Amino acid sequence: MRCHLVTGLFLLVAMAGGAAAQESFVIRLWPDGAPGSESWSEPETVSGAETGNRIVTNVSDPTLTVFLPDAGIATGTAVVIAPGGALRALAWDSEGVKVAEWLNTKGIAGFVLKYRTLQLDPNAPRGPLPGMPRPGSVPREELVIRNANANPAPDNEALTEVLEFAVADAKAALELIRRNATDWNVDPTRIGIMGFSAGGGVAVGTALGEQGDAYPDFLVSLYGPSLQDVVVPDYAPPLFIAVGATHFNVTSGVIALFGAWKAAGKPAELHVYDGVSGGFGMNKRGLPVDTWPDRFYDWLMARGLAAR
Repeated sequence: MRCHLVTGLFLLVAMAGGAAAQESFVIRLWPDGAPGSESWSEPETVSGAETGNRIVTNVSDPTLTVFLPDAGIATGTAVVIAPGGALRALAWDSEGVKVAEWLNTKGIAGFVLKYRTLQLDPNAPRGPLPGMPRPGSVPREELVIRNANANPAPDNEALTEVLEFAVADAKAALELIRRNATDWNVDPTRIGIMGFSAGGGVAVGTALGEQGDAYPDFLVSLYGPSLQDVVVPDYAPPLFIAVGATHFNVTSGVIALFGAWKAAGKPAELHVYDGVSGGFGMNKRGLPVDTWPDRFYDWLMARGLAAR
C-alpha cells in the first residue's frame, strides 16, 4: 500500500529542545489494531513536555513518525529509531525525534518507532525493575551473560510478551518503509535500525529473525544489549555499538553481543566511553561520548551507507 493510501496518516510539526521545527508525518503500523494486544486499555500518556524531552508510556497503538531529509541532500539511506525506556516507556525526544532530526541533516531519513510498551496502572506503586534489587537492600551484582543474552528478567512473562510485540512492531516498520521506498526516496537495500537501551534489544531482535522485507540492512545498538539468546545468522547485518564503560549490566551485555558477531565473522564496531554509567542519547555532557553521532556517521561513510 502506497504512502498516500495508508490509513492513519496525518501531518504534525515536531519541536525538540529549541531546534528548528521539522515537518513530519505519523503512520499507524496496525490500522486494524495491533495483533495480540487488542484488549489493552490503559491510556497512552506523555509527560515531561516542559523539559523538551517527552516520555511516552502505555503505548498500545504503535506508530512510525517519518522525518524525510531535503530531497537535494537525500542519500537514500534510512534508519528506524527505537527509543529506550526498559520496555515500560519511550524516551521520545532524546532517543527519538532529536536523532531523526540529526540524521536529516546528513541526508538520511529517520523513522521514530513508537512500539508497544508494558501497560502500567498510573495509580499503582512503583517498585524496582525486575532483576534489580531495591535500593540499599543488597549490593548490586552484574549479570552473568550467557548466549549474549542480558535480559535482567527472563522469567517475567509480561515483559517477554511485550518484547515480542515490540520486535513485531519494529519488523512492521521495516516492511512499511520498503513498501513506500519510492515515495520516500529511500533505497530499499539501505534501511537499518537503531535502538537505545531496551530499544536496542528490540532492534537486535529484528536481526535475529528471518531474511525478508522485515530484516535490517544494518544494526545500531546504543547501550542496548540483546534481551534474548543470540544465534547470529549467516546473513547478519553490520553492527555498530556505543556504550558507557560502567553502565550496570549493559556494558557487559553489549560487549557479549559484539563478541557474538565477531565469533560469527560478521562486521562489528564497538565504542566504549570512559566516565559514562548510563544512557546518553543526544544529550551533551562535555565528554568524548558527545561525539558518538560523528563516530556513527564515520561508520556509515566507511560502509558506503551515507553517500549518494
